[in-house]
Amino acid sequence: MYKKPPLELQTSTLWEYPSQHYGEGMQGHKGYKGATPSYVIWNLLKRYTKQGAVVVDPMCGSGTTLDVCKDLGRQGLGFDLQPQRPEITRADARHLPLANASVDFLFVDPPYSTHLKYSGAPECIGELDADGGGYYEAMDEVIGEIDRVLKPGSYMGLYVSDSWRQDQPFCAIGFELFQRMCQRWTPIDIVAVVRHNKTMKKGHWHRSAAAGNYFMRGFNYLFIMQKVARPSVAKSRVGVKAEAKGESKGEGDGGAPLQKTRRTPPLSPPPPKLPRGKQLKKKKHRI
Repeated sequence: MYKKPPLELQTSTLWEYPSQHYGEGMQGHKGYKGATPSYVIWNLLKRYTKQGAVVVDPMCGSGTTLDVCKDLGRQGLGFDLQPQRPEITRADARHLPLANASVDFLFVDPPYSTHLKYSGAPECIGELDADGGGYYEAMDEVIGEIDRVLKPGSYMGLYVSDSWRQDQPFCAIGFELFQRMCQRWTPIDIVAVVRHNKTMKKGHWHRSAAAGNYFMRGFNYLFIMQKVARPSVAKSRVGVKAEAKGESKGEGDGGAPLQKTRRTPPLSPPPPKLPRGKQLKKKKHRI
């Protein structure tokens, strides 16, 4: 009988574990399509939270995050447009029924464009295509809501994959969402999580990829962010507020300039000329 290896903290930026679930039990439901590998959430909570911390998953699916929270003694709160179990509250990730700055850690595994069918509801982000179908605009709202509920200084993790389908353009969802999050928060690290699923184990899929000259998705991004605005972001926000108040453009409180004007450094003096007879002869380079 196959026995899963014990859980250990992943120590590099390449994470891999041979099973969707750890231990003898199950986290979430094995039949739920698009479920997050539970060891990913386990690693995040072990690193970035303490006992009793409030952990939120706004797209909770089958409840994997809630089960990991229970194992680790965290207070898990799950929300989803189509709750799969009673502990999950029906809510849109763009409008969470939570107070401002009330969450210690947030994990989210959003739809990767329209690859999977979730609730089928028109408000479901999984119904929006990443190729000009409003997906990124909707995710901007999700990111804004995450920013609202997270406590200052706390962390979040976003788990996502890029999108490619035959006869469709490649959509770099990971890079796009990372850029949007960097406008609000400080990036801590980017992890590549090796994907283990039934598709990756079937030989005919690999033969088709080779014959069709395309790649199957072999990893997911895990973006780890902290709610601490980067200095450049913080300064630009102050500048926008000052301009809105009618203050001098580029000045914050007290009229102090937000950014120092960069002066172009003087050019270095030319090297001294060598005396005649000591000048180096130019070598001819042959191609």
